[in-house]
Amino acid sequence: MTTETPYYVYVLRNAQGQLYIGSTDNLDRRIQQHQQGKTRWTRNRGPWALVSSEVFPSRADAMRRERHLKRGRANQQLRERLGG
Repeated sequence: MTTETPYYVYVLRNAQGQLYIGSTDNLDRRIQQHQQGKTRWTRNRGPWALVSSEVFPSRADAMRRERHLKRGRANQQLRERLGG
């Protein structure tokens, strides 16, 4: 029996209130990459704070949730809840 690596969907916020939604299999490493400016969209917009994260059993599930949060009503609700 093989077990899949858990994946995370996370939301970061910077001092200007901008939100970034992403997914990864290593949350600590990915946040560090954002803080160090190693990712294109978040570069020069930090520092970033983790404001939300969810764990999923597979990459496909996490990507589905990430897409959902980036679009439409779910994105609007997320921004209202987190103030972004």
